Amino acid sequence: MNTLQKNLCRCFWASVVLLSFALPLQAQAGKTVRITLLQVNDVYQIAPVDRGKAGGLARLATLKKKIQAESPNTLFLLSGDTLSPSLASSVFKGEQMIAGWNAAGLDYAALGNHEFDFGDDILLARMRESKFTWLAANVVERKSGKSFGKMPPYVIREFEGIKVGIFGLLTTETETSSSPTKAVRFLPETATAARIVKELRRKGATVIIALTHLSMPADKAVAKAVKVDVIIGGHEHEIMQSLAGCAPIFKMGSDARTLGRIDLNISKTTRKLESMDYAALPVTDTVAEEPTVAAVAGEYEKKLSAELDKPVGNTTVMLDALQKTNRNQESNLGSYILDAFRQFTNADVALINGGSIRSNATYGPGAISKRDVISILPFETPIVKLEVTGAMLRAALEHGVSRVGIETEFGGFPQVSGLRFSYDARKAPGSRVTEVTVNGQPLNDKKTYSLAVGEYLAKGGDGYAMLKSAKHLITAEDAKVDAVILGNAIATAGTISPQTDGRIKRIDQ
Repeated sequence: MNTLQKNLCRCFWASVVLLSFALPLQAQAGKTVRITLLQVNDVYQIAPVDRGKAGGLARLATLKKKIQAESPNTLFLLSGDTLSPSLASSVFKGEQMIAGWNAAGLDYAALGNHEFDFGDDILLARMRESKFTWLAANVVERKSGKSFGKMPPYVIREFEGIKVGIFGLLTTETETSSSPTKAVRFLPETATAARIVKELRRKGATVIIALTHLSMPADKAVAKAVKVDVIIGGHEHEIMQSLAGCAPIFKMGSDARTLGRIDLNISKTTRKLESMDYAALPVTDTVAEEPTVAAVAGEYEKKLSAELDKPVGNTTVMLDALQKTNRNQESNLGSYILDAFRQFTNADVALINGGSIRSNATYGPGAISKRDVISILPFETPIVKLEVTGAMLRAALEHGVSRVGIETEFGGFPQVSGLRFSYDARKAPGSRVTEVTVNGQPLNDKKTYSLAVGEYLAKGGDGYAMLKSAKHLITAEDAKVDAVILGNAIATAGTISPQTDGRIKRIDQ
């Protein structure tokens, strides 16, 4: 028995609660009612991801139908974040995701912070289009105090005489991390949960599910303060299981790569939760696509393809996205991209690996299309903001130039903004950077700076391990993706003419 199982057992003195991971169901026919919860969170793509190998709403729909056939009391839940960010959503404002979820038979969705990325009016329009129910008990109209978008504060579902209460919570950080208007108020999560659970109990709900889009620490705070039976969570993009109070907490990563299945086995006598079985089901290309949902996804893919060929702006100069340039020296496109990232995040400096500029092509002079933007930055990497020391930043630059002269095209070579640096490739790796200035001042190793960077590098990708310990000022969950930032920058400018300015200087040539 693992720690989570032991702690669950301690929570219930009247009966032993056992959480089984990917094991056969243990519900006793005739004595219990089984309610199956299917969970995903932070799903931004209607189509499969990872080059078609994982995810996809049509595959989720296939799994849902299969499970519902053997477990009729099934609820399909989304723990927030689906309308944004993605390249498709930059075109359709999340309309494609609602159409996909409607076709897939989603039952309930918690509001996520990214639901507000396009403002209140777009979110309200998407909510009206939804055939499923949105839940966020702590999101209200500031003036009236009424629930935002006429959402119910909770729902009570009855299965074979068992009343199950479900309510949603959204992180209050949405007020500053997304784009709601001042007309929206975000109530404290824990206090709201306490009020709602009390009302659900009064109305006869004996099993209570919190459908949340909170950080794990916030989920734990709710579980410790309020007695709920399970928290179906989101916001983090990793598969996570935890326990606080007497409530297990589950999160299923992102983009529907994994479908969580939680079976609640409820006593017909006491009408309380007796046991719980859990499995994390991989959503891979071995799962057939449900035809109706696949057709919806296909239609939006066709529409997207047509939209991608429309221009977003123009360039008066050739944009250099060639691999040999961006992996060895400053490029005009690399500098423009990094300036856009730094300005969008309001960071002191910005850095990405040249290998993330992928198309190995040039563009213009002339029109720049959305398809061009995607070809340049195809990975849809969130641009996060870190707090780093000057020493960490210096180490990052040293790593970035460490392979110059050793590898012809090192993908980790840095493109930068907000700083200028010189290096000497004749020196040993680790001691090549000869000068660094930030905003015209010498880099101070002990000073802290804000750094805009791709999530991939923030996690230590391409050898940038020195960034892994940095404090996040903008997390991946709150960030915009790289191609969207670049596309918006070009569209706002209308016409661009980026030039190199000597911000990266190799002194041994």
